[in-house]
Amino acid sequence: MDGSVDVVINDDTKLPSLSSGKQSVASGERTVVLVGRTGNEKSATGNSILGRRAFKSRASSSGVTKTTELQRTELKDGQIINVIDTPGLFDFSAESEFVGKEIVKCIKLAEDGIHAILVVFSVTNRFSQEEEAAILTLQSLFGRKIIDYLIVVFTGGDALEENEETLEEYLGRECPDPLKNILALCENRRVLFDNKTKDETKRAKQVGELLSLVNRVIAQNGGQPYTDEIFAKVKKGAMKHHEQQVEVDSLKGYSKREITELKAEIERSYEDQLKKISKMLELKLIEATRKLEKQLMEEQAARLKLELGAQDAQGKSNEEIRRLNENLHRANMENKRLRERLEKCPIL
Repeated sequence: MDGSVDVVINDDTKLPSLSSGKQSVASGERTVVLVGRTGNEKSATGNSILGRRAFKSRASSSGVTKTTELQRTELKDGQIINVIDTPGLFDFSAESEFVGKEIVKCIKLAEDGIHAILVVFSVTNRFSQEEEAAILTLQSLFGRKIIDYLIVVFTGGDALEENEETLEEYLGRECPDPLKNILALCENRRVLFDNKTKDETKRAKQVGELLSLVNRVIAQNGGQPYTDEIFAKVKKGAMKHHEQQVEVDSLKGYSKREITELKAEIERSYEDQLKKISKMLELKLIEATRKLEKQLMEEQAARLKLELGAQDAQGKSNEEIRRLNENLHRANMENKRLRERLEKCPIL
C-alpha cells in the first residue's frame, strides 16, 4: 500500500472560521471525508472547499479519483481543514478488496479521527438504490454512531438556479422516501453547492454554511471526532511503525546495509498489518453487502407487493364503479319507460 500523502496548504484561502460564539470548539485541525457515487461531483466539492483545483474531477479531467487522497487548506484564523477525497467506494462495481484497502488508507490519513463525513448527492442525477445502499453500508461497517457525523452535500446548485428553483422546492418535488430517511437520520444537516460558480463571494458563503454544519457536528459530538477499533488498530500500528523507524535510526555499530535491511523488515511488518486490517474490512464488507442485498430485495419485493395491491384495489374500485354506473343507467332507463307507460295510461 502506498503510504505517501499529497498534502498542500493554501495560505491564500479566505474562509470563515469554524469557531464562533457559544459553538466554538478547541482549536486544531478538522478532517472531513467526501463519499458518494462516481459522477456526483465529490472532487469538485473538495475543490470548492479548498478554493483551488486540488483534486481531479470529471468536469475538468478524464483522470477522476483513482485512490484516496488528502489535501488541506488554512482558514483565515489559522485553523487547518483536511479534506479527504475518496474514489467511488460504494459504487456497485467496486471490488470488496479495493474498498477495504481504500478505507484503511482513508483511516490512515485521518489518523486523529474524522470530524464530519460529507455524503455527496447531485440534484442532476436521480437518487439511486446504490446511494441508499452506501449509507446502509457505512452503518454496517462503522456502526450507528457514524450517522452522528454525516452531512449531506447536494451539488448542482447551478442547475437549480437556472430553473429558478430552491433546494427546498427540489426536495419537495424530487425527494424519494430513502433520501428523506437519510436526511431525517442526519437531522437535516444539508447544504447546496454550486461547484461551477466563479463568484468568490458565493463560494465563500456556501463553504461557510458547510463549515457551520461541521462546527455543529463537532459540538454535538462533544468535540470528539469519529473513531472506532479499526481507527485504533491503524493508529497503533502507525505509532509502532514510527517508533521502530526512530529506534533503527538511532542504532550504532550497524552498517548502512544492515540498517536498510532492518527498515525494510519493519516496513514489511507494517504493510502486513495493514493488509490484515484491509482483509478484515473486506470480509466485513462482503458480509454487510450480502445482508444489504437481502434487505434491499425484501424491501423491493414489499414495495412491489404494495404497488400490485394498490393496482388491484384500484382495479377493483374501477370495476365496482363501472357496475354501479351500469346499474344506474339501467335504473334510469326503467324509470323512463315507467314514466312513458304512466303518461299513456287513460286513467290518469
